[in-house]
Amino acid sequence: MTVKLVTDSISQIPAELRERFDVAVVPITVVIDGEPYREGIDLTTDEFYDRLATQPTISTAAPSPGEVIAIYEAAAAAGATQILSIHTGADVSGTVNSVMVARSMSPVPVEVVDTGTASFAVACCVWAAGEALTSGADIEVAAGAARTVAGQVNNVFIVGAIDFAQRGGRLAAGAADDERLRVLALTAGRMQPFAQVRDADEAMDAMTAEVVRLAAGTPQRVGVGNALVPELAQTFADRLRAQPEVADLVFYDVGPSVGVHTGPGTLGACFFPMR
Repeated sequence: MTVKLVTDSISQIPAELRERFDVAVVPITVVIDGEPYREGIDLTTDEFYDRLATQPTISTAAPSPGEVIAIYEAAAAAGATQILSIHTGADVSGTVNSVMVARSMSPVPVEVVDTGTASFAVACCVWAAGEALTSGADIEVAAGAARTVAGQVNNVFIVGAIDFAQRGGRLAAGAADDERLRVLALTAGRMQPFAQVRDADEAMDAMTAEVVRLAAGTPQRVGVGNALVPELAQTFADRLRAQPEVADLVFYDVGPSVGVHTGPGTLGACFFPMR
């Protein structure tokens, strides 16, 4: 049996993980001033933030079942005999609905995982599934690994343009009441502050300490993401790599489908335990 991994672009999965585990990505549609763009295909991250600076009207749309089935058909044509499709939670995006329709038309069996989460946390679930498949697991075990990580993945971040978060309705009440920088975690779909700091340097210290605290001595796989602050991302990654709890680390860009809610200047990490 040959299993093909599929996810959606809200996962922000970077090229490193796509190539490591041969992952196909279904693009989310980002609509800017009425013009649709497929994330990562018609619209790059840099192009998106250039457009964002002009304060356009932006929305996102889930892929159609036809777009998903095209991915499945291509995977089957390339030799896949099974597909493990791991996606953004149905409470965040309509992607899972399209995936379920596409599954019924797929030329090969499809196992669908609704992660119940979003952004790089979805990529963490794909990462876990990919590691399982690489070690020889079957599709059921790999799907189980993805579902387990969906319930374990943690995150820490700062939002550089906090008004975007407020506009998107995802910021917890009182999280932007003064000028101090809030260090946040996405919990139950809401951005909740867990520290208040004076600057990005203190924020990186606070995020690193929180990763170590939540790891509780268990080695972690970590993704460090940023929106237009690559130097800070490198500094943050260096601090994380110095911690014995960090076993594997990759970088990812905060792309259009997530950046529309957080804006430029975002920096953070998603992480989950190695088992």
